[in-house]
Amino acid sequence: MEKRQLLILKALSAAMLCLCACQSSSLILHPIVLVPGAGGNQLEARLNSDYKPSSWLCRRELAAGRFSDGWFRLWFDPSVLLAPFTKCFADRMTLHYDPEKDDYYNAPGVETRVPHFGSTQSLLYLDPHLRHLSAYMEPLVESLRGIGYKDGETLFGAPYDFRYGMAAEGHPSHVGNKFLDDLRRLVETAAGSNGGKRVILLTHSLGGLFALELLRRSPAPWVQTHVRHLLALSAPWGGAVDAMLTLASGNTLGVPLVDPLLVRAEQRSSESNLWLLPNPAVFGMGQTLVVGPDNASYTAGDVQGFLEGIGFPEGILPYKSRIVPLIEGVGTGPGVAVTCIVGSEVRTAERLVYGRERGFDEQPEVVYGDGDGTVNMVSLLAPERLWKDAEGGQEVKVIKLPGVSHAAVLKDRDALERIIGEVSRLNSYGDEAVA
Repeated sequence: MEKRQLLILKALSAAMLCLCACQSSSLILHPIVLVPGAGGNQLEARLNSDYKPSSWLCRRELAAGRFSDGWFRLWFDPSVLLAPFTKCFADRMTLHYDPEKDDYYNAPGVETRVPHFGSTQSLLYLDPHLRHLSAYMEPLVESLRGIGYKDGETLFGAPYDFRYGMAAEGHPSHVGNKFLDDLRRLVETAAGSNGGKRVILLTHSLGGLFALELLRRSPAPWVQTHVRHLLALSAPWGGAVDAMLTLASGNTLGVPLVDPLLVRAEQRSSESNLWLLPNPAVFGMGQTLVVGPDNASYTAGDVQGFLEGIGFPEGILPYKSRIVPLIEGVGTGPGVAVTCIVGSEVRTAERLVYGRERGFDEQPEVVYGDGDGTVNMVSLLAPERLWKDAEGGQEVKVIKLPGVSHAAVLKDRDALERIIGEVSRLNSYGDEAVA
């Protein structure tokens, strides 16, 4: 009997080895291009003679020679944590909209660049000297390396200047359009250097919207030739109420010790923050999202009234002309199969109620609903409703991760296992077997 059991065990072991060998022989690594979310990569800047410090302290900082070596890290800059320097930091981060040119530009005298495009280097940590505090995609990248991915060979990064967004086609967008061009070339390079294997676009948060625009604005034959799958983590497809909080009262984004009012003007200047305002096609026209100090109610269908009410009327023109026609296309899918991995059951701002005493200069009372702590569930799940039954049979798969927040999806162990599981699934079949 024991001899028979031993033979059975040997046969099972041989079968398992054969199965593993068969799976290994069929395993291919489709190249991955990582597209981060807002604030998810480093930015560098240098100051030229047109730069005019806005305060005595900022002038002292400049006179002390802090920026005399040329390029320096603009984001993430630890000086934002020190209240006296927060305003100096915000001045250098501020964008300016030129209504005559219908486009956004840096502050006068501030030049910016995105370091390490094509690599994951600037996505790992926002400040390499503060790795523990500023880690971003490092856990995800390490997990991908664990299944064989190599930076610059099968794994690529597409950092960008997240202050800028996209505009509807027909409007100038010199920074956003250049990023899409660079991203398109990177996808072509990644596929070409891997024997023509189609690319997996793996995005986080705002990066999902940029990837969607790339796919929408590219010819269908190009998409089908170069892109295998869009794997989107925590994508705000229809915006978020959190963006209304940012524009109304300022948002510290979890950074301690920062006065949100000191960064509010800079955050209002950000083109991408207008892009992230709630889309009425997703949130509906009737749901009250903000109650102002005068009891005025604002919905996703009254964003222009909201911008006027919070004292930001200069945001109305770019929102109306550049953003509204852009977000009206939310029902158009990317033309490739999509997997959305989203956090759920995390308290997420669903309605903001402002008191009379200080109005929008104070943080509101928050009514919470479902989401990932940053993006509302209705926005995270928008592709299920808008794309699944679209013409052409747009494939949409949604994986919910209860209790996982917007940022934790990049580091939570269970979340990483699900992400790697999806990547492995896409890699474990022939190129045409899984869309």
